[in-house]
Amino acid sequence: MPATYDPIATTTLGSANNSITFSSIPSTYTDLRVIITPLANATVYYMAIQLNGDTGSNYSFTSLYGNGSSATSNSQTSQTEIGIIWFNGATTTIPAFATIDLFSYAGSTNKTVLATNSADNNGSGTVERHVGLWRNTAAITSIKLFDTSTGRQMKAGTTATLYGIKNA
Repeated sequence: MPATYDPIATTTLGSANNSITFSSIPSTYTDLRVIITPLANATVYYMAIQLNGDTGSNYSFTSLYGNGSSATSNSQTSQTEIGIIWFNGATTTIPAFATIDLFSYAGSTNKTVLATNSADNNGSGTVERHVGLWRNTAAITSIKLFDTSTGRQMKAGTTATLYGIKNA
């Protein structure tokens, strides 16, 4: 990573789990970046993000998805999370790769999130872009990444790292 990136925390799942949470995030950076390489327990899964434990309908997002032969888009308002990964045709052995940027996370305005992810499924991969808004002016102190699908979890070996970005 560039010298402006400081690793704050890394989590690697030792067993299957529905979520990864980063907490006690310091307010000493301009922006945050999470890099996650999730392994799925199913061929379809949907990962989302919640901030500061907020489970209210305070999130909105727009998503674009392409797989080389088709493209779709989706827009949602008044949600209880921001969608950041949607894989249809994911494998349980080939990880995806996602970056989640949280801009001006310690500022006093609503928070924006940009998620970018890609996955290869033996030559038939996917690319996604998600932009989200958390309608709250509080500084972000915790980030929860989770699979919203009932009964599905990220497999052991899923890794997520939180970085603080200086002077972005």
